Amino acid sequence: MKIISKEIIADYAGTRIVKLTLSSPQISVKARAGQFVVVMADEKGERVPLTIVEADSLAGEIALIFQEAGLTTRILGALNPGDSLYALAGPLGHATEIKNYGRVILVGGGVGIAEIYPVAKSLKQAGNITTVIIGAKTKGLLILENELKSVADKIYIMTDDGSSGEKGFTTSALEELLKKDKYDLVYAVGPLPMMKKASEATRPFGIKTIVSLNALMVDATGMCGCCRVTVGGKVKFSCVDGPEFEANQVDWEELGKRNSIYLDKEKHICKLKF
Repeated sequence: MKIISKEIIADYAGTRIVKLTLSSPQISVKARAGQFVVVMADEKGERVPLTIVEADSLAGEIALIFQEAGLTTRILGALNPGDSLYALAGPLGHATEIKNYGRVILVGGGVGIAEIYPVAKSLKQAGNITTVIIGAKTKGLLILENELKSVADKIYIMTDDGSSGEKGFTTSALEELLKKDKYDLVYAVGPLPMMKKASEATRPFGIKTIVSLNALMVDATGMCGCCRVTVGGKVKFSCVDGPEFEANQVDWEELGKRNSIYLDKEKHICKLKF
């Protein structure tokens, strides 16, 4: 759980995105694309789920990427090489089903770009033709552009302000691609509105669409039920049944309400601590 290296991969207008490489031989051996870990920065800290972006079984290391948003991610971002996390558990969740689907589109928005990277790499290795769409508010918040170019047959870059790539949203680029060609799978990760919009875009075409949900978690092993979501009319737990689900079966309205329950409290605590 010792931090091997730290890199600030984006720093724009006070918003930082941090990459931590951790020593974790046991997790690195078992980790697969789509899985996550739960970290505790200190003994009294909350448990935070973070996607395993890279796993090097030979070096015994894993890499995590997160945006400093709330109190815990800011505490994590303040740690440095040589420091240790209080606790680290994983790999958790079901791994992505990797096989040769054919033509695949992967859509990443914001920090969701980090989550699609290991999946894109694995799908490419499985023989898929991969098209990647990544987007952020502005160029300064785009991450892993070069890494994704190395595993994508085509890549489209979108920014809200047009500072890099094309001006617009990732879902707009997705809609245009779906009108022009036939695809066999869409995999999308990002803010809830973006994933919901991706689901709506693919529904008329009947394309299998997978999303990785960022439901609130506490225990992350199926014990607390905090991360429950409704999928296909049934209650599921994101931590043990997911985090990936068929997009067109997710109750997006319910998920949005649940994820915003503690937003005001977290902002208040964050202001007090920093």
